[in-house]
Amino acid sequence: MKTAMKPPLSRRGFLASAAGVTAGLTLAACGDHRPATVRDANARAQLPTYIPYQGVPTSMPATADGVSPGYLHYPANPVKALPGGPPAKGPAIDIMTLIFNPVPPPENRNVMWQALNKSVGCDLNFQITPVNDYPNKFAVTIAGGDLPDAMLMLRPDQNSAATPDMLDALFEDLTPHLSGDNIRDYPYLANIPSASWAPCVRNGGIYALPMPRPLSGGPTYTRLDLIKKRGLDPNPKSWNEFFQLCKDVTDPKAHQYAMGDCVTAWNFMMMMLKGPNNWREEGGKFTWYFETDEAKQALDAVRQLTKAGVMHPDTYSVLGKAKEWFGTGRTVMNPDAPVAWNDYYTTYAATAKGLDIGYMMAPGWNGGTGGQWQGSANYATLIIKKAPKARVQQILRAMNALASPFGTDGYLLRKYGVQGPDHTLRGSDPVLTPQGQAEVTLPTIFATDAPMSLYYPAKPEIVPDQYAFQKEAIRRLIPNAAEPLYSATDSKMSKLLQTSLDDTRKGIMQGRIPLSEWDDAMKNWRKEAGDRIRAEYEQAWETRHS
Repeated sequence: MKTAMKPPLSRRGFLASAAGVTAGLTLAACGDHRPATVRDANARAQLPTYIPYQGVPTSMPATADGVSPGYLHYPANPVKALPGGPPAKGPAIDIMTLIFNPVPPPENRNVMWQALNKSVGCDLNFQITPVNDYPNKFAVTIAGGDLPDAMLMLRPDQNSAATPDMLDALFEDLTPHLSGDNIRDYPYLANIPSASWAPCVRNGGIYALPMPRPLSGGPTYTRLDLIKKRGLDPNPKSWNEFFQLCKDVTDPKAHQYAMGDCVTAWNFMMMMLKGPNNWREEGGKFTWYFETDEAKQALDAVRQLTKAGVMHPDTYSVLGKAKEWFGTGRTVMNPDAPVAWNDYYTTYAATAKGLDIGYMMAPGWNGGTGGQWQGSANYATLIIKKAPKARVQQILRAMNALASPFGTDGYLLRKYGVQGPDHTLRGSDPVLTPQGQAEVTLPTIFATDAPMSLYYPAKPEIVPDQYAFQKEAIRRLIPNAAEPLYSATDSKMSKLLQTSLDDTRKGIMQGRIPLSEWDDAMKNWRKEAGDRIRAEYEQAWETRHS
């Protein structure tokens, strides 16, 4: 696989400190550069004009407020995504990104990857790192200075190396290419909603491309087959009814429990209470969700669930098993991401006889409707190394191709590979072959992507339920007021403080620590960093809204 020669990196007088690089990265200023203040970092920029793609009609259309479109079948004659031919002819593009799945076969043994390069017009050299190793890889790469052409940047709260100063020093301000109607040169990027572009703004400019995710967030999934088997109502109307349902579905002799993840259970309690989604903003004043009365009430609720024996017995001792417990019927409810709906059927339908997955909306604590925490508008973003204008435009044309939407041949290629070796057709719907299952894990979705479409050809009858969930969720959304904003203190300290707080939180929910200790934990959080984080977000909010 050929790789383009990298030009020497101009760092504009910045030196990256490699000391403590796994925890973060500092860029030391010299020369004429003025380090970004919180106000500078959160300065406004004109977002790209939103121009939704209208190419494939459906009875379940996308809505302006964030509902994803739904499709029962793939069009028999997909729209040609790139009618003018390969749009990004030129040198190879190196893309550093991450992966959750096994790494796909290399380009010389991957017909999907080869076809993708041909359609785009250049070699897309994906440099792939397992997700858990990526923050360190990112920091080391920034410190070393040998940057790829484009690289995935995790959200600041997940990666303290992702600073506004770093962006300004090393990466391209894409505002001249993408703001306002300039985005019309890249119509598939223009199809990405404005909410996903807002977190891409730093230092008064657009410094990244989105990796969009649905605003609805994910539901609390339910095993309808197991609930209905016991003749129970899968839609409780209050906390008391929910608690009773949890007790009614729990059967220790059959190794069946209501839930298996205490943190997502706490999130669900918070949504019953319409508690804040990370940060609540009221009149420019910010409140963190952990410091609210709702947080303490949710802690007590999960403590009651644990004491009643309805949580899986390994909830507090075994990590990472919640999906498996739900898929195998060991638990009956599991809050999870939107994409999990399809994944559960793909992974467990063959072994879980009669698998029927539904969803539960949070009821109001004392009746009525609860809230739904808005999902992150992006998983992460893609930043582009400083380069001549023509090179930046080539990369943007390539990324525009990677955002080609549902119903196009470009989307079909990215998601299902090449017909024959990678997928066959059942009617007009693609069905992956074993070879395709390995090859299509190429992480194009972690460069950029089209907005989510609801589609599952193996079981199309679930799509109307997915669409109904999103329509209901959007009506109840509670946004995270801090998502598009930057706080340097939050970026540097939140992970460390969160770890300590989570130990206390889990101890309370398990019944090992009294609830009264939460007040002291919050006093310590405010003293250590919380009040500084709050002040920075309030200043950032004022900057964006003044």
